[in-house]
Amino acid sequence: MKQRCFKDFIILIVLPVTLIFLTACAAVSQASTESAPQKAIQNKGSDTLVNLALAWAERYREIRPDVSIAVTGGGSGTGIAALINGTVDIANASRQMKDKEITAARENGIEPVEFTVAIDALAVLVHPDNPVYKLTIDQLSDIFTGRVTNWSEVGGNDAPIIILSRETNSGTHVYFLEEVVRKGDKENKDIFAPQTLLMPSSVGITSELRRNPNAIGYDGLGYVTEHEKVIAVAKDSNSPYVLPTVETGADGSYPIARGLYMYTAGQPTDNIAEYIDWIKGPEGQTIVAELGFVPLTQE
Repeated sequence: MKQRCFKDFIILIVLPVTLIFLTACAAVSQASTESAPQKAIQNKGSDTLVNLALAWAERYREIRPDVSIAVTGGGSGTGIAALINGTVDIANASRQMKDKEITAARENGIEPVEFTVAIDALAVLVHPDNPVYKLTIDQLSDIFTGRVTNWSEVGGNDAPIIILSRETNSGTHVYFLEEVVRKGDKENKDIFAPQTLLMPSSVGITSELRRNPNAIGYDGLGYVTEHEKVIAVAKDSNSPYVLPTVETGADGSYPIARGLYMYTAGQPTDNIAEYIDWIKGPEGQTIVAELGFVPLTQE
């Protein structure tokens, strides 16, 4: 009888202690999980890429809820400057880095690594009431430099041409300057006409085109709306006029198509490498097509 009482006494002592211990372990485990630092990726730059980058980040969060991706715009130049300064993990750019930017990064101990993440067919846009529907690169260069100032000179109405452009910090502005205004000639020093209206965003381009029947501008294919008329473009007067589409951007027949880029400081590893691989993979490129850009060819 005494022996049984002693066993019962031991059980009464051990059981509560065990329960307390297990509860404490569970609490520590839960606290550890909740307090574990979330893996964060800072992503900044191109306004052309910002909507696409936001869509990628949102979808990726569903797959990897432990990875937080902060996306901001500001222009390709802003993103590249942040990469050079070491304040972002990924810089978005709608143009390639310039030699002087690469040099500045290296002087700061950073080796930029470039990834093409999508292709953009850059659309030339006018008001829907404008009768002009096709232009060559030469004609576009003449318009945007101010050598041609009246629509009647390119088959339109007798009306002054109002030139719209993105701001100089925009990678889209730089690309259009180099490939259209200067026609891809590195020795060409032409610039936008001084009367050019610089718009801070795609919304600015669209708004001005909606209200001004004499305006002409340009924007990424993914930002074109029903309020704008898209111009067919030819490399020269002997080449076919082609409208920008996903298909013509992918096959190279549209003459104003460009890569969209992400830059990292050195070869990416861990979460950043996994994220970029996912972007370039089938699911990430499906989002590219959904937003009106041109997806990469999957090997």
